[in-house]
Amino acid sequence: MIFEPIQIPWTILGLFIVFNVGLILTGTVRKIGARVGRRRGIRIYQPYIDLVKNYALRSNFTHGMMFYLAPVFRLSGGVGLIVFMPLIYDSVHFSNFSFAGDAILIMYFMFFGTLGMALGAGEGGVPFSAIGISRGLSQVTAAEIPLILAFLAVFIQTESFSITEIVAAQQGGFLNWTLFTNPLATATAMLAFLGSMMRSPFDIVLAPQEIPIGPPTEFHSSFLGVLSTNRAVFPMAKTILYVNLFFGGATSWPELILKSFLLYMWSVVVGTIYPRFRTEQSIRWFMKYPLILGVITILVLQFG
Repeated sequence: MIFEPIQIPWTILGLFIVFNVGLILTGTVRKIGARVGRRRGIRIYQPYIDLVKNYALRSNFTHGMMFYLAPVFRLSGGVGLIVFMPLIYDSVHFSNFSFAGDAILIMYFMFFGTLGMALGAGEGGVPFSAIGISRGLSQVTAAEIPLILAFLAVFIQTESFSITEIVAAQQGGFLNWTLFTNPLATATAMLAFLGSMMRSPFDIVLAPQEIPIGPPTEFHSSFLGVLSTNRAVFPMAKTILYVNLFFGGATSWPELILKSFLLYMWSVVVGTIYPRFRTEQSIRWFMKYPLILGVITILVLQFG
């Protein structure tokens, strides 16, 4: 892996584009949810206003160093995904700092932010923190198992841990996408994706139907601003990763944004239709359908 200083401004530019697309999608999704509920909803650009307001505020509360590092850990997970993942295939500028084994590093980054938030919430002053930690780690672990199985299936199929090489194997037409060459792995990943995005019916951490709504209960002012920044970056980073692994990657920004938008809408449509699961229902669901499908995927690759 060779880090070229000239790549830094292009990586920052790619991160800036992903961040703004994520903010616009955040406003759009909230607008869609309001319309489905026959409400007017927020303005699409409202997330920009909320972000500026949060960053302009300061807090006098003190909970300990780890509490305030938690939003930084959370944001680092989303930013790390973007920095070490190619955005545009065969692009010198937007390949970022990808390397031969970047897929392994990216899997660590996907879990990194969650662990940071758990450690931070443990130092908080609200008794509901322990509930949020147990909910979040339980569901993330349950969703990560089938997700890892789907990723492993792609790695076995392409015999590579390089995202660039995995995208390269899908070039030459849409029939070469993993979606068509390994539909079982794609189906497993798409089911696990619902839990990874933490939207209804899997939004058990935020639990908007309850009074204590997770991290926003304790994190406020600029700390909430950091978390809101991650809410724009992290979901987009995950959708881009899925585009690279299962949907042929992208050779231009319009193609990447279109594919990411359609994939993003998958979780939005499901979340709009289905009510929230309880924690045990969520874990039981992931340990059934996605996990069984993931095990079948690996068995088919090994013995098929």
